[in-house]
Amino acid sequence: MKTYTNPTLEEIKSIIQRPVFSTDHLDAVIQSVFSEVESTGDQALKTFTSKYDEVELDQIIVSPEEIKNAEKNIPVELKRSIDQAYNNIYQFHKAQIPQIVEVVTQPGVICWQKPVPISSVGLYIPGGSAPLFSTILMLAIPARIAGCKKIVLCTPPGKDGKIPAAMLYVASLCKITHLCMVGGSQAIAAMALGTESVPQVDKIFGPGNQYVTAAKLHAFKLGKAIDMPAGPSEVLVFSDESGIPEYIAADLLSQAEHGADSQVIFVTTDENMVTQVEQEVRSQLELLPRKEIAIEALNHSSMVCVPDVNDAFNLINDYAPEHFIIASDRADDYLDLIENSGSVFIGNYTPESAGDYASGTNHTLPTAGAAKAFSGVNLGSFYKKITFQKITKEGLTDLGPSIVHMAREEQLEGHAQAVTRRIKQ
Repeated sequence: MKTYTNPTLEEIKSIIQRPVFSTDHLDAVIQSVFSEVESTGDQALKTFTSKYDEVELDQIIVSPEEIKNAEKNIPVELKRSIDQAYNNIYQFHKAQIPQIVEVVTQPGVICWQKPVPISSVGLYIPGGSAPLFSTILMLAIPARIAGCKKIVLCTPPGKDGKIPAAMLYVASLCKITHLCMVGGSQAIAAMALGTESVPQVDKIFGPGNQYVTAAKLHAFKLGKAIDMPAGPSEVLVFSDESGIPEYIAADLLSQAEHGADSQVIFVTTDENMVTQVEQEVRSQLELLPRKEIAIEALNHSSMVCVPDVNDAFNLINDYAPEHFIIASDRADDYLDLIENSGSVFIGNYTPESAGDYASGTNHTLPTAGAAKAFSGVNLGSFYKKITFQKITKEGLTDLGPSIVHMAREEQLEGHAQAVTRRIKQ
């Protein structure tokens, strides 16, 4: 990691720029994948799986029997841990159930808003070197609470042509309606377009590599809703002199091991913390099985000392981190300074890993600065809100003239006539 002490704010902006990777080649590839899936359906999915995952699939849908038997194949302690995480995530998201809002705006005019669950949702769960069964919990639990009728899960098979038992157990726990062994951009195309095995859905959720992200954006162009434009994972840790270097380094590395394109940033008001955390990072790095991946991420990551706390938080809000850890004994004192972040972790004993797995909050969060305008996935992500209104004769008699005046000012006589014809009667 590069280290900087008291740089100017303009210098800091360039120091912490997110890594930029060329995506010029993606459009043609994604367009080709979507065209192939649209033309040949399941056959295209099997061909792509053979090419990219090196697995020959007989069928794409995982059988109910295989899902049901998964519980027998996972260790008791892991099952207990998953169950605890499930309960915490369920409790936190259930508390978010939206209510009908009804208002009488004036006598005879009633307006209300009703949350209605999205009928069918698609959940993409990355596989490969790190099958993210925790993401199934984060997406399927709120989908189930919201009342989505169809929950389609796509994830790539392992080299053995199967899905790991932990993922199957979580899928069973969350009552996934369709579990499909297909990954990559072809999975997004399948959920957007529909195939013989993979149902078409109305909204697509889930993280993934640059191909998956590009495919989600392409699906959006085709009229499918997506959760957010998510990119590589990131964390920013802030500390004053009361931070604990050992913990801070562990938090930085926990995010760096996600992928070579991840980014971790350390911002502190105490110059001594930079040296101490840097030493801890070097030491702890040697213990990671995914050391080489973490090193690549650290190559475009930084440690910055900004002595003034207000300047530090101006920088943090401008960066708008996906995950933001306040490593301080006085963390509560800084909360009012936060404007932009996907999820905040408060104090020296709140690791970002807690939110990734089991505290209850959702770990599907906006990245690349999108936290300035986007929220992370929450229960509301699985609803659309429909507005209703009902007007009585008396209500229209009173409100109508205002509508007519405004419509005619905008030269929309048809709008005015829709009111005047009713009032005349």
